[in-house]
Amino acid sequence: MIEEAEVLAAAEALFYERGVQQVGMDQVRAAAGVSLKRLYQLFPSKDQLVLGYLAARDERWLASVRAYATDVPAVFDWLAAWFAEPDFRGCAFVNSFGELGGTSTAVADIARRHKEAFRRLIRDLAGDDELGDQLTLLAEGAITMAAICGTVEPAHQAKRAALALLDRAHQHRGLQ
Repeated sequence: MIEEAEVLAAAEALFYERGVQQVGMDQVRAAAGVSLKRLYQLFPSKDQLVLGYLAARDERWLASVRAYATDVPAVFDWLAAWFAEPDFRGCAFVNSFGELGGTSTAVADIARRHKEAFRRLIRDLAGDDELGDQLTLLAEGAITMAAICGTVEPAHQAKRAALALLDRAHQHRGLQ
């Protein structure tokens, strides 16, 4: 439904830029160009709108990484491109968890599911769970550092560390 997509896009832009708690339903209504009545027909509560925003972002974000990253190093290239976007504000799931995770089990659950899906993606690309977990930590740390420092350099640093881990894993496998 087009109206729902427009509302979710408006909510995402506002929530990601300002934070969930700083944005009211009236601001989302105005940005989406729908009546407040229609907004509440689509999303009966702000909590439902937040969950809708996170679910849509999860699907789109993971699909984008999967489409780009055919191997582990490419994940870090994808991250660098994301960090360079002018509206980059870090991980929407970490941000939302930080704001609401202590009071909203639904937000905490969707954040955990998103992080687990990303971890599974990295594990699959690495072909090894332990190595995949280590590489996931590098990626997650890069996301946090890029958001705080406002630079893409953490993606490049994490990629170099990932390549070293991959090289070491390949050498170790060759010795067995």
